[in-house]
Amino acid sequence: MQTEITYICNACGEDIVIPLDPSQGSEQQFVEDCPVCCRPHVIHIQIDPNGDATAWAEPEQDYD
Repeated sequence: MQTEITYICNACGEDIVIPLDPSQGSEQQFVEDCPVCCRPHVIHIQIDPNGDATAWAEPEQDYD
């Protein structure tokens, strides 16, 4: 079982490692600031029946 997962920050392009908590369900969504550039992102996590997880991020709002 994975304990961490990585997503790519849309603003700065860095790979960000976050903890994975399967107890929160197979589809998760939350807002988190990038630890590198501090831009807020909506993080999406999907965990399939085999326990394999996928994560991706979208900007919380459009940047000027």
